Amino acid sequence: MFNYRYIIYMLPYKTKQFFFELIKLSIVIGAFYFIYQKLINNPELNFNDFIGFLSKKDVFSLKNTLLLLFLTSFNWFLEIIKWQTLVAPIKKISFKNAFEQSLGALTASLFTPNRIGEYGAKAIYYTSNYRKRILLINLLGNILQMLTTTVFGAIGFCLFAAKYQINIDYYKFGQFLLIGFFIVALIAFAALKTTFTIKGFPLGKIKHFVLEFPKKTMVFALFLSMLRYLVFSFQFYLLLQFFETDISYFDAMTVIASMYLLASILPSIFILDVIVKGSIAIYLFGLIGFNEMTILSIITIMWLFNFVLPSIIGSYYVINFNFPKDTH
Repeated sequence: MFNYRYIIYMLPYKTKQFFFELIKLSIVIGAFYFIYQKLINNPELNFNDFIGFLSKKDVFSLKNTLLLLFLTSFNWFLEIIKWQTLVAPIKKISFKNAFEQSLGALTASLFTPNRIGEYGAKAIYYTSNYRKRILLINLLGNILQMLTTTVFGAIGFCLFAAKYQINIDYYKFGQFLLIGFFIVALIAFAALKTTFTIKGFPLGKIKHFVLEFPKKTMVFALFLSMLRYLVFSFQFYLLLQFFETDISYFDAMTVIASMYLLASILPSIFILDVIVKGSIAIYLFGLIGFNEMTILSIITIMWLFNFVLPSIIGSYYVINFNFPKDTH
């Protein structure tokens, strides 16, 4: 049987180092290429039109830019603290380590489906005896963020639907909920009888891990997830103000919360996440008469500040990454 691990092991050290450096460089080049493609070949937003529209609106004044950078920094500060907090029960890491792992993993996962690459990227910062638990901790952190998005989104969507009188067939909606309930019940029953997995982990193992995880740590991480949500949603609202739209904070939040809820439940390649959010945002904001160009521009700016800019910083950590010494 072909044993690729044996062949890799038998390669000279310098050859392995060369391939290792090549892989890191490929990840960074791949991330930058996808960013370039998204900006230049976006089917929904022409790059030249986007730049011209921003110049016309004078969005990037010094004051506005500094404010956007502050909110982006605060958003990622909360994410880094959350990661440091969640990892602490199994291994204490410094803020610098958490910063490197969070941004490096972002760069490595930028073009992977549903940010799946983030799991492996964070795990390889740790020795093999920690990696399975790191994968589960990363899953827990994402579940907490998703829970926040779902709760705020459900409230926002109900308020949005009530105020703007979206035509909803409540009979069909009720049928959908009933069918959904039975599907969830069947999945739960099957999970008890089979080895049902999430992200490759058996459901039973995930349940045991969550139940055994320190509750204070989990509650604090959930609190940080909520703060993150409020920060990046406020940043979206602030951009609405920069584009001189006439909408109150409360009304804007109902649409923004609905948008993030709907976008989060649609599977997509992360680099195309901006397109998914753009389509949903155009529809939702279109219901209240907002300009399509304005909404697409805001979505793109949010993506540039909260994902592209941190991933550029993260590329430095990808290039300089080395495996923990005791893994060799």
